[in-house]
Amino acid sequence: MPNISEQLGQLKIIPVIALDNAEDIIPLGKVLHENGLPVAEITFRSDAAVEAIRLLRQHRPDMLIGAGTVLNREQVIAAKDAGAQFIVSPGFNPNTVRACQELNIEIVPGVNNPSTIEAAIEMGVNTLKFFPAEASGGINMAKSLLAPYSNIQLMPTGGITQNNIQDYLDLPRVIACGGTWMVDKTLIANKDWDEIARLTSDVVKLLR
Repeated sequence: MPNISEQLGQLKIIPVIALDNAEDIIPLGKVLHENGLPVAEITFRSDAAVEAIRLLRQHRPDMLIGAGTVLNREQVIAAKDAGAQFIVSPGFNPNTVRACQELNIEIVPGVNNPSTIEAAIEMGVNTLKFFPAEASGGINMAKSLLAPYSNIQLMPTGGITQNNIQDYLDLPRVIACGGTWMVDKTLIANKDWDEIARLTSDVVKLLR
């Protein structure tokens, strides 16, 4: 079975999901799966995250499920226990990385400068989240960060839209991008599954 980095590379776009009602993940997971995107990064930006991960694992066992905005060991443990298969963090925290390595769950930590990249490499982590991508210099910064480090690959997140995602993915060693526009929090709150389905289908067609 492909490792997490390979699976992310095959999917190309990772929906970054923040929701207040855990139950919303059930219809949302159905919409994503049926429209060609069997993956979700459920962020710890709300108290609903752990229950949402658990529900999605229960209802969609074939989906690739990650936990995002993970800030510490306790959240790593909670995410893995709920059924998350990978962890994403906004920054590079050695304690969080160490917890993931001890618990044998892959982490994609956030970086946006050479120092954090080198800290990640030192700990054996080579798949990194470039965050916040657009605010940190966008395409040009991504190119600059990739140039001296031939053994890393990036997952840009933050400011990624349907209009610029292909530009990022065209860069060598950008394996996937995290995006929120197809799973906008307002669309989820309004249960606008038809619009989420349209946006998801559109980006899947664009990238494939």
